[in-house]
Amino acid sequence: MALIQYITQIQFDFGAIALLRQECERVGITRPLLITDAGVRDAGLLQRALDRLTGWPVAVFDQTPSNPTEAAVRAAASLYRNGACDGLIALGGGSAIDCAKGVAIAATHEGPLTHYATIEGGSARITERVAPIVAVPTTAGTGSEVARGAILIVDDGRKLGFHSWYLVPRAAICDPELTLGLPARLTAATGMDAIAHCMETFMAPAFNPPADGIALDGLARGWAHIERATRDGSDREARRQMMSASMQGAMAFQKGLGCVHSLSHSLGGVDPRLHHGTLNALFLPAVVSFNALAPSMVQEHRLARMAQAMGLDSASDIPAALHDMNARLGLPAGLGALGVQATQFDRVIQGALADHCHKTNPRLAEPDDYRHMLQACL
Repeated sequence: MALIQYITQIQFDFGAIALLRQECERVGITRPLLITDAGVRDAGLLQRALDRLTGWPVAVFDQTPSNPTEAAVRAAASLYRNGACDGLIALGGGSAIDCAKGVAIAATHEGPLTHYATIEGGSARITERVAPIVAVPTTAGTGSEVARGAILIVDDGRKLGFHSWYLVPRAAICDPELTLGLPARLTAATGMDAIAHCMETFMAPAFNPPADGIALDGLARGWAHIERATRDGSDREARRQMMSASMQGAMAFQKGLGCVHSLSHSLGGVDPRLHHGTLNALFLPAVVSFNALAPSMVQEHRLARMAQAMGLDSASDIPAALHDMNARLGLPAGLGALGVQATQFDRVIQGALADHCHKTNPRLAEPDDYRHMLQACL
């Protein structure tokens, strides 16, 4: 049975941050905990949000790590409870938004966070008691502002997914103006994250034609504009198109992802210093090549359809085009440049096999397949 569900209210435009108070009030938030990180604070974006909430008691947690942890969730949940907060504002990239989703669970549900992880059977334990979230992305990458999932590093070191329709933010404020001037390297890495979402969910075999259409359109927008956005941080049209690609990738990936994400989730747990979007960019070429022979890919001409969206002549051009794009964007040439070593592969493979994205890949990967992909990306 195919479950097709869309999604939340989205305010999308330059200057949409002006609607922050209105959207909070609409969903019943008047005493928010605002979750962000030090980079967003230092860029002045936290103050821009607070200026829209003048007169409200607003608690702030600005210590979200680049890969959010259960410890950070606990600290923020304590602030939430102590401040008698009635909802969350997530301001930042995927890390801040995912951290907020963890807090939405932890502040309203008993027990350790792991109890609610997808691979632990925890999705059904997440209830309507979750704290409401208004999400304001400041990067164009994860699309977590319209997604039902969060990725968090739990206390035992695993990087796990948490999924529930109750975790979808009640409102998303997508203001491309907040991404103007984002550093080139971060623009590139988050932009390739969005492209990876569009590509992986389109390759996933589940039946969801609306998701396929949204993903292909998002891929076309992202592929056509990521270089412009990376090269010129003030290019408003490129920023608008990348924010749309990010949003669309996450709207679509309710259909499922695949080996790119099972590998990047696992490796990100092994080494939390690594950036998720950068890992996705590096894994994409090898995974596309691996998926090329999957029956659903061949029968439905999925690679050819992606190639068309990317403006390429043939499906066989996709892996090389991804390599070339990564190079033009200034991303690392391979995992080795990030300090990853072959001695870590066994742990990465073990985690990838257990990841919630593993079984939604169009071709089921065996341990040796993952090893080959890792070696090809080294």
